[in-house]
Amino acid sequence: MVRGETRARTGLTTFLLASSALIWASAVIVMGILAYYVSLGWRGTHLVYDLVIAVLTTAFFPLAFFLVVSPSFILLFNLIFSYLWLVVVSFTASDWSRSNDDILLTAEAFSFIAFFLLFFNALYDWHYGFYRPSVRTRAVV
Repeated sequence: MVRGETRARTGLTTFLLASSALIWASAVIVMGILAYYVSLGWRGTHLVYDLVIAVLTTAFFPLAFFLVVSPSFILLFNLIFSYLWLVVVSFTASDWSRSNDDILLTAEAFSFIAFFLLFFNALYDWHYGFYRPSVRTRAVV
């Protein structure tokens, strides 16, 4: 390994692999729950937005496993989706926090898990992919 190069530039670390798998699983769970409620006839802009973000994450997030050659692309991907999931968390919290329905509270919890892990993926990518500490080099005489 070249000095200063990290595994975040050359491949997914164990943390990124595990958190990416949990993000994808959380998105699948949220997508399933929200699709069930849409099939029952529930409508609303928040529900549709939440479902669309869950479907997009489920469809496009496996690309993050294969696009590890460009850390800037993965960082941008994590930043965009963490913002989208932040909006999903705020919508679900405002709509369903006082609900007595355990399934809706489950969708709220898994949307928070997806946002939380996406946020830490972005921080991890930023720190290990782009942060370059100053390395003292000495002249060879």
